[in-house]
Amino acid sequence: MLAYNSFDLDESLLFWCTKCNVPILDEQCGICKVKGSRITLSPPGDVRFASPHEKSIINDIISRDFPGASLSEKLILLNKIPGEDKTDEIIVDGLHFGILRFDMSVLSFKLDLMIEGACALIDSGVGMKLVKIASGGQHLGGKNIEGTKVIECSDDIKAGDTVLVTSKNLSGFGIAFRDSSQLRTPGKSLKIKKIVSEKYTFLPGKSSMQDVISANAAHMKRLVKDAVNTIKGIANQKEYTDSPVYVSFSGGKDSLTTLDLTRSAIKKPIKVFFANTGIEFPETVEFARSFCKKNNIELIEVKVNEAFWENLQSFGPPAKDFRWCCKVCKLGPINSVIEECTGKGKKCLTIDGKRKYESFARSRIAPKEENPFIPGQVSLFPIRNWRAIEIWLYIYYRKLEYNPLYDQGFERVGCYLCPAELGAEYQRFGELHPELFERWNGYLVNWAKDNGLDEEFIRHGFWRWKTLPPKMLRLSEELKINTKFEPVKEDFGITVTGGISPCKTGGYTMEGRITGLLPHEARDIANILGENVFSEDLGVLLVKAKGASVKIFSSGHISVNSPGADQARSVFEETAKQLIRVKKCSKCQVCLRVCPVNAISLEPNLMIKKECTQCGKCTPSCVVVKYFDRILPDFRKI
Repeated sequence: MLAYNSFDLDESLLFWCTKCNVPILDEQCGICKVKGSRITLSPPGDVRFASPHEKSIINDIISRDFPGASLSEKLILLNKIPGEDKTDEIIVDGLHFGILRFDMSVLSFKLDLMIEGACALIDSGVGMKLVKIASGGQHLGGKNIEGTKVIECSDDIKAGDTVLVTSKNLSGFGIAFRDSSQLRTPGKSLKIKKIVSEKYTFLPGKSSMQDVISANAAHMKRLVKDAVNTIKGIANQKEYTDSPVYVSFSGGKDSLTTLDLTRSAIKKPIKVFFANTGIEFPETVEFARSFCKKNNIELIEVKVNEAFWENLQSFGPPAKDFRWCCKVCKLGPINSVIEECTGKGKKCLTIDGKRKYESFARSRIAPKEENPFIPGQVSLFPIRNWRAIEIWLYIYYRKLEYNPLYDQGFERVGCYLCPAELGAEYQRFGELHPELFERWNGYLVNWAKDNGLDEEFIRHGFWRWKTLPPKMLRLSEELKINTKFEPVKEDFGITVTGGISPCKTGGYTMEGRITGLLPHEARDIANILGENVFSEDLGVLLVKAKGASVKIFSSGHISVNSPGADQARSVFEETAKQLIRVKKCSKCQVCLRVCPVNAISLEPNLMIKKECTQCGKCTPSCVVVKYFDRILPDFRKI
């Protein structure tokens, strides 16, 4: 679960005008000039409008659980909060109605009612799944209620249902332990989740998107002015006046807004580059092409076609903590485009749509950054402080065509098989594109079988991590799903993904894949690299080596992270040399004679003992290391 509360974000900057029934981003409504009620949001507060697909899910659940109730005519906001998968607070009429979450154990959506939503449903007179109880003058929250305390109840209640509860001047909700026919008989009948004396009601009237735009016009005008001035301020500096301007365009809402703002700020021609990774949603590719064509924008589409599939055999499926695909399919090709410009001695200005609300890694985005790997490239982030609701208000006000995937239930738009994709979105991908889904899911199932895992490991999304986070470990225990790899035997080899790159957690990272090496063989050599520990549960060997950290996974993946780029490269190569030593040891005994502390054993196999001081004297003496490049001719030193 992300510690969003550590962000430098004001998660409470949302108000609701109860007169116009619209969300407002300033305290005063732009239509009626009345002060709005403050809405406290769980951090990070990246609130957005519910898409048609999300509204359909919410209303289907409500109509099932509380027949007669409906939010179909209401404006619904969703606020992303930490959870097992897709989890959002539902805001309706300024009320915290409930929480919509995708349950990874059953792979379906559930709606957890909140007290404000329960009270509003009771006040609306729905009358379904309603239980009236005698209060007894005691605090009822969290209490189990005896059937003898139930005065009356609806006849549509089943055991396990969420029910609306009233008691004199109190309103709330709880969970029924029995069906309606047994609810009033002696014994435990229901548990009160929460019950209060406060009154919460739905607001009258139906607000339109145009109402929301009008109510927030002043706020958006200031926001747009600041973003445009930010772009102008950099682009008009003397050192950039002759520089080409590129906009990084992914086909998503943030880059769409950035592109439109850049066109308003800069009058000279701009270029748009779009990385077609070969695993983009068809809708995204079509949208990027059609939008640029309709608006007469020069589109540089960087295609890599089958690069992902060609590298899949070497690296295995990507993961949230092993995104080799971004380097192979996106960073490398895009950097080659930028290098063509900077190679001519020019500065290159790239306008990017990253926002600090998107993730912890992006929470401290600077207004401007220089690319340490491509001297001359400067990236500018004009919407870094915008929230999702502001992005959408801009798109609606400007009447911009946007990627249709957003209306189909996708909160973010990326590659269709991205491990960062939520389980709910991955399921939706299968519904929209069964052929593409079958190709990828078929590969995952076969890969799992080859590594001693069953299909449930794939079905419940465990493949999306190399090191499972606590929430997934708990889920695996709950579902009794094996998560320990049993790698298939392969010839020894080491490949890298394509070079050093900045790591989202800080420093620089270099990643690769090892074949034909068993976990115990890596542990046998680890002491020469540094202090180390092996987690049997997680299937990872962690080594602290020369100020860097090395992770070697049972699945064969290797990751090196260090403060500097050269250091990452050096530690990766040193690790590779030691791994080949343990794998190709000829037992010539030369290393035994040079070790000053007798920390080397050759029986039954090469092993470096804990007494090792990491002096390194044995490494150059090893014949295997001497012919390292010949043994691994395909190993690329980046």
